[in-house]
Amino acid sequence: MLRRTGCLFACAALSGSPGCTERSRAEAVPAAPASIERSAEPPSSLDAARRLALAPPTGASAVDREIEALSRRLANAPGGADLWSALGYAWIRKARASGDPSLYRRAHACAEVALAQADGDRASLNLLGLVLLHDRRFAEARDAAERVLSRDEGDALALGTLSDAALELGHFEAAAAAAQRMVDQRPGLPSYARAAQLRWLQGDTPTAMRIMRLAIDAGDPREPEALAWALAQAAAMFWHEGDHEAADRGFERALAAHGEYPPALAGRARVALARGASGRAVELLERAHRRSPEAEIAWLLGDARAAAGDHGGAAQAYASAVDAGRRSDRRTLALYYATKGIERDEALRLAAAERALRGDIYTEDTLAWALYRAGKLPEARAASDRALALGTRDARLLYHAGAIRIALGDVKQGEPLVRAALALNPRFDMTGAAEAEQLLARRKAASGSAR
Repeated sequence: MLRRTGCLFACAALSGSPGCTERSRAEAVPAAPASIERSAEPPSSLDAARRLALAPPTGASAVDREIEALSRRLANAPGGADLWSALGYAWIRKARASGDPSLYRRAHACAEVALAQADGDRASLNLLGLVLLHDRRFAEARDAAERVLSRDEGDALALGTLSDAALELGHFEAAAAAAQRMVDQRPGLPSYARAAQLRWLQGDTPTAMRIMRLAIDAGDPREPEALAWALAQAAAMFWHEGDHEAADRGFERALAAHGEYPPALAGRARVALARGASGRAVELLERAHRRSPEAEIAWLLGDARAAAGDHGGAAQAYASAVDAGRRSDRRTLALYYATKGIERDEALRLAAAERALRGDIYTEDTLAWALYRAGKLPEARAASDRALALGTRDARLLYHAGAIRIALGDVKQGEPLVRAALALNPRFDMTGAAEAEQLLARRKAASGSAR
């Protein structure tokens, strides 16, 4: 969902033909995957990297056949950087299609071998940038993109990587500038999608939706995941506006484009929860979790099972969310702890550690809420102010900001923010929305007794 800036752009999906031409490499689409297993460090030697890169795929899809063909060529002859990078891009497409993030390690291995052969190879540096984005190594991804752009300032894939990395690092203007250059160089789904997301973050939802329509119209049915991504992001914009009917239709369209697409399944589950259909939400989220066992989906599954009265199943899902967060997504884990009001010291430790690496508004919001739960209210207010800096229309951000201000005694600013959150999207989160309603009820009771 659009809730997290970082996860919007942290992964790059490849669209384009199976053959890894420069045009197809440039068609990188930001994805909404949230908790992702890190590729970790590259293999300890080039021999180990080659073995990992050439490991046989499982499956019989077109991308599996492409991987097998490239692997045979590279096993029978040394092969240049171009073949190794082509194999790496194929592994990324395989990882995205299968929902198996461990396959990014194979793409990373391909990049290592390719760059060992040709240190400045553009395609190989772009491949490395995508892997580094996936691993949340944003400063390194930015550096890889800048190396490409120092040789070719119009490389669309490098511009996309630069925009995504800059956004994660908290450099919004740099992200917007790179995205604009990308639109100028190659208008299409990847560039329009970035432009739409940036406009949405600035609170300009109508313009964001118009640009996302351009992205969807530019989609290629032969590239179903990229189209599903754009459709799901458009649906998420409707969700954030509280238009659950339009959101549900959008998520349904995304599933029609790319069956069992986890972000779309999770999106429809959010709508079902908002409508009180907890059983339907559980069914959708169990399907999503089987394909993508990430922290946010597991957390939402726990909420859905709890709403359905399955408290044992909810506990299992929450434990899965914690496990996934510990492995690969400490920001979501910090927000989960802070939202539930548990493990407060650990929530603050995780949020602070994440903030040391990136400064986007959702990391600031997570830090603000962890500080709030820890009773560090002035620091929470400062982080919350930074989270609101772009004017993003996200009910969770508004609620957190309002609650923090009320706790500091600034009721005049705090109450309108909490009311705005509930007016914008009354069921933005099971825990947060219930807390927001309770907070306003307490304020009303206090005001009545004072009179």
